[in-house]
Amino acid sequence: MVSPLIVPTLAIGVTLCYASFLDIRERKVPFRTWYPMLIVGLPATALFYFLLIFGGATGAALYYGALAIFFCAMFYLFAYFHLFGGADAWAFIFISLCIPAFPFPPLLGIPLLAFFPFSVLINAMLLNLFIPLGILIMNLKKGNLAPYPYILFGFPVEGDRIGDHYGYVMEDITEEDGQIKRRFLGIRESLADMVTGERRVYTLDLRRKPDEYTKERDLYKKAGRVWISYGVPFIVPITAGLFSALFLGDFIFGLLQVFNGG
Repeated sequence: MVSPLIVPTLAIGVTLCYASFLDIRERKVPFRTWYPMLIVGLPATALFYFLLIFGGATGAALYYGALAIFFCAMFYLFAYFHLFGGADAWAFIFISLCIPAFPFPPLLGIPLLAFFPFSVLINAMLLNLFIPLGILIMNLKKGNLAPYPYILFGFPVEGDRIGDHYGYVMEDITEEDGQIKRRFLGIRESLADMVTGERRVYTLDLRRKPDEYTKERDLYKKAGRVWISYGVPFIVPITAGLFSALFLGDFIFGLLQVFNGG
């Protein structure tokens, strides 16, 4: 029997591809983007739980439901504390709600947890690790030098055109007695700014709210080149994580099988 979860999987897959396009182009995914996907997918997910319960697998239904609630709450808190972007969090919340189990066995087999959203998260995070490697190679090729780990997560742009790029400013730039002083923000500082939402300067805000950032824009122009973080939206790895988990399976589970000789 074909799993009803095929329907929400197709709906979410198409929607994530479109959301990735929007996020790359505009750095914004309107919430209405998710509506058609939910209208199509949720009834099929409800049917999945119905078949489990009335097929004598109430324990499995409770298992998937509990994990879905837990993951939804976790991703909501991630967004609340600015650890995830809003669109990224909603993507994972809706994946957790609509596709709790694997629609069909992937190439690497179904992992022990058997919770599809967890495999999507694992794959997305692993795939996202390749981005810093690409940035490092690009920086070395262009001769852009910075202390570790900044050279892995950012690159310099012209200060007078910083608003044309996407990311956040990785340097603290000030002016004293006509002299520009600069330093890279510490890791703890960056994490604190990310959680509180304070002080961190996003290039998108420089473009959308120029009147609020007159001082910063002037400093960046005087600084010449300013290091910013890379601006690849995480929803792109999420999309790749969904399709890779769907057809290949959980990367960590696959690696464990290799190490165990499976």
